Amino acid sequence: MANGTYTLEVWGDLACFTRPEMKVERFSYPIITPSAARGIFDAIYWDGIREKCGKESIMRPYFHWQVKRIEMLEMPRYIALRRNEVKDKVPGMQTLNKWINDIESPEPLWADGGKDELGTDQKGRTQRQTMALKNVRYRITAQIIPKQGFAQDFGKFNSQFERRAKHGKCFQQPYFGCREFPAFFEYIEPEKEAVSNPAKFDQHLGFMLYDVFDLGKNAVSEKDKPFITLFDAYVHNGVLDVPPFDSATVKKPGRN
Repeated sequence: MANGTYTLEVWGDLACFTRPEMKVERFSYPIITPSAARGIFDAIYWDGIREKCGKESIMRPYFHWQVKRIEMLEMPRYIALRRNEVKDKVPGMQTLNKWINDIESPEPLWADGGKDELGTDQKGRTQRQTMALKNVRYRITAQIIPKQGFAQDFGKFNSQFERRAKHGKCFQQPYFGCREFPAFFEYIEPEKEAVSNPAKFDQHLGFMLYDVFDLGKNAVSEKDKPFITLFDAYVHNGVLDVPPFDSATVKKPGRN
């Protein structure tokens, strides 16, 4: 489409869009978050350039996806899962690159063992409860927003995404919140956007996670910390309208 706005229909067997206030056990929102929806579009088409700034690596994206509308095509149905999860975290790319280039010796991530074997209870495996969603289906509309200096490539961004989405291509498998919950997608032609009716679901969700990245930045560093943003979400007749990232209704730390 000329204005860079596209619609995908996405579905999957399981999904979990964890509420950030649930620190230990995972409990999903009843609908996909804008952050997870943006990740699906990114998995199909994202473009940027990596630059070196001294010892630091900086990524300059050419554009970002602005999610505008999420339609819930199936009523939310929860399922309780209990999963074994590793407590330890994979280090950042800076450390991983040192391991790859033999600058430092790799350190293993221990999947098993207790405090007696590992010397700490912060490693090893633990069992956690997950309240996930099952049999989800959404229709998501998002728009390409070029970064400063790349507006002239708008047509190229449009044609590349449309070509990839129509042929089912993606750089990585899209997923619903957790990588073990794969998402499948179909490109929706403009004349077919209103074929399916959203579910009859109304709920005020309160403050909902908007994103974990600062979408307004023109460069992203490996040392950047998560930039948590929230917005007051209300699902009306199965539709969640998402405000623009630069809107005052999106709560940004240190800004509003």
